[in-house]
Amino acid sequence: MWVKHTIVEIFISMRPKQWTKNFFIFAALIFVKDFLDSQKVLFAVEAFVLFCFASSAVYIMNDVADIKNDRERPTKKYRPLAAGKISPSFAIFFAVILAVVASLGGWFLNTSFFWAVIAYLVLQLLYSFWLKRIVIIDVLAIALGFVIRVIAGAVAIGVSFSVWLILCTFFLALFLAISKRHNELLHGASGFSRGVLQDYSLEFLNQMNMVVLPSTIITYAFYTFSSEHSRWLMVTIPIVVYGLFRYLFITDKKRIVDNGPSDDILGDVGIQIAVFVWIIVSGIILIYGK
Repeated sequence: MWVKHTIVEIFISMRPKQWTKNFFIFAALIFVKDFLDSQKVLFAVEAFVLFCFASSAVYIMNDVADIKNDRERPTKKYRPLAAGKISPSFAIFFAVILAVVASLGGWFLNTSFFWAVIAYLVLQLLYSFWLKRIVIIDVLAIALGFVIRVIAGAVAIGVSFSVWLILCTFFLALFLAISKRHNELLHGASGFSRGVLQDYSLEFLNQMNMVVLPSTIITYAFYTFSSEHSRWLMVTIPIVVYGLFRYLFITDKKRIVDNGPSDDILGDVGIQIAVFVWIIVSGIILIYGK
């Protein structure tokens, strides 16, 4: 009974809902038109699983580092570590195991992917213990984490990646990170204790997104225009614009602090439809377009 309870609590601490962020691993597979190659699909799936292990290791270490503050937060005090359901020492041990499995698995996949996993782990640990407390650097670090995911997905299947795709990923992730900070500052003042929020203002965050949101759209547009597979990908630009505006809409209507993009995307039908339509249209264009 104790073992079953511990497994459940450690699985919750791994935050499986956040694994949706690792779907960026598949970006290269889709955009280089290799999603019909079964061997490369297998490599991409393996890379996705390994990054889920790596990200879960970081989430657990982050919870260990924030255990004292989380106990004072209404939305986080019920997390297994903050609630005392699992011990910090066991959590650290399990996180190390996950990180080692991710790293060794990356090494056997290929050395370039191994270094991508190491870079991700180092960046996220720096974020958990230091960078998340530095204004502006905190959201840049989050965005770089997504860039590493895209690069990792490319090297996992042995293909090159577009500079425009990397830039688009960076700005998209930066937009989501800034929007999350905006929501935390706007709706979490009474029960949220993220120190870096003291250095932000709603006006400054809005100004940041006024720069980042157009940059996201422009870099995606340039990527579609320069695509070596099919310029018909530009047809998907309105879908992307709708998805971004839809995200702005739901974050503007939101009245609570949650886990950010993961909860927003999983909880909004409009965004889910936009993502589904984008995948279908992009797939058809990449397969049949010239």
